[in-house]
Order: sequence, then structure tokens, then C-alpha cells
Amino acid sequence: MTYEAFRQSLGEQNPPASLTPLLMAMWYEGRGDWHSAHEIAQDVHSRDGSWIHAYLHRKEGDLGNAGYWYNRAGRSTPTDHLEEEWESIVRELLGSQ
Repeated sequence: MTYEAFRQSLGEQNPPASLTPLLMAMWYEGRGDWHSAHEIAQDVHSRDGSWIHAYLHRKEGDLGNAGYWYNRAGRSTPTDHLEEEWESIVRELLGSQ
């Protein structure tokens, strides 16, 4: 799936069936459903799962918790806009499929 197709799928009622759990978390977050995204991300115990978990807490405004998860992900806390980080995460996950 391309990034553009992923963005377009946000207009659908349900996520594409082919999404990995982490992409599904980002799909829900892209539709403004932080809670569903968080439920999915917190159950994926990988660096990418920690990255998404960090991003979600950063978006929530819980920077202390976000910092913990960025550390677990092996990443620095970003200084770019949340929308740019969302795009970076999605593009990286799509590229690793």
C-alpha cells in the first residue's frame, strides 16, 4: 500500500483488512480515535510499537510518558509538528511491509 492510498483509506468507515496492527493504530489515530490507537499500540512490544506509543502520549500532552516511550523506541523526542511525525511513522511502517 502506498502512503497516498493509506491517507485515502482514512475516509472509509473501516480500516483496510491488510493493515498490520501498528498501521491499524496509526489509521485510527489518523481518524482522531486516540483511544483505539493507544489500545493497539500498547500491546505491540517492539521498538515501532514504542515509537507509536510515544507519539500518542506526545499528542496527548503527556511529555514525561512520551519521553519514556521514545527512549524505549531508541529515538529522540522529535521537535517537528505532530502531523509530520504521524506521516514519518506511517511512511516508515509502509516501507517495511
